[in-house]
Amino acid sequence: MESLLFGMVHFVGGAWAQNFRGWRFALAHLLSLQAQPESLWRRAWDYIAYEFTFGRITVSIATLVLGIVVLLLAILISRGVRSFVERRMSERTIIDPGIQYTVLRLIHYFLITVGTLLALKFAFGLDLTSVAIVFSALSFGIGFGLQFIAGDIAAGFILLFERPVRVGDFITVTGPDSKLTEGRVQSINLRTTVVMTNDQIAAIVPNSKLVNQNLINWSYRERRSRISIPIGVSYDADIDLVTETLLEAADGVEFLLEEPKPKVQFLGFGESSLNFRLLVWTARPRRHMQIKSDINYRIHSLFKERKIEIPYPQRDLNVRVSSLNDLIHPDTETDENLSEEDESQLQRNEETAANKQ
Repeated sequence: MESLLFGMVHFVGGAWAQNFRGWRFALAHLLSLQAQPESLWRRAWDYIAYEFTFGRITVSIATLVLGIVVLLLAILISRGVRSFVERRMSERTIIDPGIQYTVLRLIHYFLITVGTLLALKFAFGLDLTSVAIVFSALSFGIGFGLQFIAGDIAAGFILLFERPVRVGDFITVTGPDSKLTEGRVQSINLRTTVVMTNDQIAAIVPNSKLVNQNLINWSYRERRSRISIPIGVSYDADIDLVTETLLEAADGVEFLLEEPKPKVQFLGFGESSLNFRLLVWTARPRRHMQIKSDINYRIHSLFKERKIEIPYPQRDLNVRVSSLNDLIHPDTETDENLSEEDESQLQRNEETAANKQ
């Protein structure tokens, strides 16, 4: 037991002594460096400021760090300015939300562009004139290789300035495989627009598609939109009762506006039904399908309760025949239509059948 304790003390003491010697060496090294502080800082600065040359571009660690700092400052300034402008505009309720979004986006793009140019100038020492020449050359290449992306970016600025589509609008646009996509515009970015569907699925639509193709904007200029629900009833139905029932079906349905009030129109006389339509108004275009569903449920229930019949399509079929024989044996030719050869052949067949019997 004593030998074990002695061994542990020796091990710990040896390790402590070894660490002490290491710390003493490090402390002596630091003290020696402190004796020459100017040479230490000068040597460190020489490493940081050492310039690497790539063709006409000269860069160093110091200029790279400075460029990164300038870019980060541009991002922070952009966020701060956008937040300040957004607060000031939100206090003025007369400013349209779409205009607010456009102004904030343009401020963001402007500050980030200026910050990027300054970062390139400080990091690589580029002259802004040469940068403009480079961008001109890139634009020439964009015309061939990146024309679709450039078109989407240009369309993004058209959407921001012309504003045929604004953030918050409910739109219908042609999606993949020519299918219609309905949803609310969540954001208009530099190249794409995000449309959130009723199923909470984000549809990423290129901006050029919103500019060049036909789309339906249910919220353009006016948030209200009308819903038309067609219905056909039997010719025996009382049209006054039908009108009253349709108005009752629309009464109290969620998301409907009180003004304009629901309205019933008698469209005309169909082939098998009297055709009506119920017109209702809503300020929630996104709820169109739900509103139609709720009203249709009520119409079916009230029609069933009041015995108002929705007829099946009816057709009158008129058949004309020259004789009763044509109706019974349509594939058999009459004697009047038979030629002499057919008559003789028919007689021979009858004689052959009689002989067999």
